[in-house]
Amino acid sequence: MTGIVAFGAYIPRARLQRAAVVEANAWYNPALRSHAKGEKAISNWDEDVVTMAVEAARDCLADRDRSDIRDIFLASTTLPFSERQNSVIVKEALNIADEVGTLDVCGSQRAGIAALIQAMAAAPETGHNLCVASEKLNTRPGSEGELLRGDAAAAFLVGRHDVIARKVATFRISADFVDHFRESGSAFDYDWETRWVRDEGYAALAGAAIEGVLERGGCRPEEVDKFILAAPIRGVAASVAKQGGINAAAVVDDLGQSVGIAGTAHPLLMLAHCLQSAAPGARILVLGFGSGCDAILLERTDLEIAHPAPFGVGGWLARRRAEPNYLRYLSLAGHVEIDRGMRAEFDQKQPLTALWRHRKTVLGLVGGRCTRTGTVQFPRTDISVAPNGHFVGTQEDYPFAERTARILTFTSDRLTYTPDPPAYYGMIEFVEGGRMNAEFCDVEPEDVAVGREMRMMFRIKSIDEQRGFRRYFWKAAPTATTTKGSSDGQRN
Repeated sequence: MTGIVAFGAYIPRARLQRAAVVEANAWYNPALRSHAKGEKAISNWDEDVVTMAVEAARDCLADRDRSDIRDIFLASTTLPFSERQNSVIVKEALNIADEVGTLDVCGSQRAGIAALIQAMAAAPETGHNLCVASEKLNTRPGSEGELLRGDAAAAFLVGRHDVIARKVATFRISADFVDHFRESGSAFDYDWETRWVRDEGYAALAGAAIEGVLERGGCRPEEVDKFILAAPIRGVAASVAKQGGINAAAVVDDLGQSVGIAGTAHPLLMLAHCLQSAAPGARILVLGFGSGCDAILLERTDLEIAHPAPFGVGGWLARRRAEPNYLRYLSLAGHVEIDRGMRAEFDQKQPLTALWRHRKTVLGLVGGRCTRTGTVQFPRTDISVAPNGHFVGTQEDYPFAERTARILTFTSDRLTYTPDPPAYYGMIEFVEGGRMNAEFCDVEPEDVAVGREMRMMFRIKSIDEQRGFRRYFWKAAPTATTTKGSSDGQRN
């Protein structure tokens, strides 16, 4: 039996208030007022498809051994690198062994569901595959898309044993139906007329996919308990469900009012949210639309979730900060160039030879542990830092990324350049031992105090704009403890 073994998600903390966007742009396009309610998730300057994918994967893999992962699939239409495999960076950050397959899946917003179907088809007899979908959509300021599309990621561990949702059937349609497109090198999508996309695209292609997958799965439309279709066009999911004979009550909330539609990642995000509360025996139909339509029919088994995601969709939704400043969003998204001052004028070149030599330290946050004294340290060195035992050659790998730390010292700095001032940084100490200087992320003034508990998060360290290279590292963020397995994600 092949299916989903575990799942996780990630939603950025900041939520842009749609009313602020409408207030700034309604002078030009009054029709935007119809989208003034709610908010959407927006990533910070140091977040992208890769960093969000890492956080979703960590949420999925919490408390699990990662040594049996065989293949990693990363789906997105907004990958930061065209020539440098993005899924390999995810693999490095997760500290997974080199003997693993990696694949970037892109080119269409159905790539997320396509990657999940492929991960299941290639599921090994022993071990698991990891499927992640992540999206950071670049939308034109003042457009309808700016209001409707958000940023998010979702991750699934798939295998043949201990599945919580088994694969019943899949159905795939590939067709060059162009509802929108983006030429290589272009910054923004070009969208076609909404009514035509709704009637000729979703109604025809999605309708055919529903009919095909239900026939293969031996399931009648009225037996579908949960129907998932992510569409930026209002009312499309309900309309397609009705056309296919699926009960209206089965249509799953698309989280549009709280997250926005996160492109390739969104059907998987909705699936992760749905699985949290789906009853045993529930049949879940998920569609991925774009250059055709892919469908997968799942059935929730009676197996309990052995390792619930620490956050899940509900937990990340609760970890929110309202962002009412539209100009700040435009600046962080790169749509407005603010005078950054002379302190921003320095070379950010990354020596690739050094990155290769220290990739486990930099990307995986792997330090060292002395096998003689048990002293842990970051970074790992040939000589132990144990006060009474500077032993040589006794270090073994010691991963820090999943370990909790506390603030020892901190600084709030408006002189050091950062795209999102002020810069917060300081000395942190891990509970099991080991100290490091770290930048802080996702913090407000009230979050920073000596003794404050922090968790490590994978982020962009800096961007070499001259050469187009991103440097990744780990930053410390305030912890936000949630009840594992909760459907509402409320904090303890």
